[in-house]
Amino acid sequence: MVDSAFATDELVRARISDWQRELGSVRRLADNTLEAYGRDLDQFLQFLAGHTGGPVSLNTLKDLRGADVRAFMAQRRNESLGSRSLARVLSALKSFFRFLEREGVMSTEALNVIRTPKLPKSLPKALTVLEARDTISTTQDMEERPWVAARDMAVLSLCYGAGLRIAEALALTRADLETEVLRVTGKGGKTRMVPLIAAVRRSIDLYLKLCPFAPQPGEPLFRGVKGGVLSPRLIQLRVAQLRGALGLPPSATPHALRHSFATHLLGKGGDLRAIQELLGHASLSSTQIYTAVDTDRLLDSYRKAHPRG
Repeated sequence: MVDSAFATDELVRARISDWQRELGSVRRLADNTLEAYGRDLDQFLQFLAGHTGGPVSLNTLKDLRGADVRAFMAQRRNESLGSRSLARVLSALKSFFRFLEREGVMSTEALNVIRTPKLPKSLPKALTVLEARDTISTTQDMEERPWVAARDMAVLSLCYGAGLRIAEALALTRADLETEVLRVTGKGGKTRMVPLIAAVRRSIDLYLKLCPFAPQPGEPLFRGVKGGVLSPRLIQLRVAQLRGALGLPPSATPHALRHSFATHLLGKGGDLRAIQELLGHASLSSTQIYTAVDTDRLLDSYRKAHPRG
């Protein structure tokens, strides 16, 4: 993952490998996060090698100063890296140095004096209940092949009716449908239990009835037209078609259906902790953002309807 052969010595490379193994096997970070962390650390070490004039050793890391980290962050900012990406870079560096400290290799205060970049406030873009329903039901009007229309409706039903990410929906197997509760594998390989409500079950049953292929219990449920595993890109393109047909905003994506799932549950009095479990969020703070979404929608309705609005 990290290619620091020319920027580091052998001892540092060995510690990087140990750190990556811990991230993958112990912390069970998602593959995309592991790749991003590795890339961020590699870029920092390449910078540090040029900054200090030689391969980075453990002694180089021990002598690290806050000014060195700031210079690297400034360089990345000048390369048009956004605040969210810079925050991830800093998180990757802190993760590596915390690992070195836990292992008794070294400790440094250099990263403790670096403030995390201020992130722009961004709320999830949820659809209205009517928009979410229309997005799913109109799918059959966009496709001449009944089984493909039923397939796409089933996937979108899982996004809205069960709060699944596309990748989670497409990873489901026939065996996952044997009970009334879905066992979903989410980010970092973490599993959660999600109720399979009747409307979603009916959409999946219709797809299975029409599908020309017969997935075995341990095989992926959703198939492409040639029988292979369905690509998430096809679902994204389908929703893009639906945006045009229904006049929906660009924020109407498959993932927006997951946001809508959480927002509408909360709006109906759903418990925040329960919604956290259903979404598979590791932290409640990730779920609490939907309280702001619901409040914004309430205030918007108030402004439109109230005589003094």
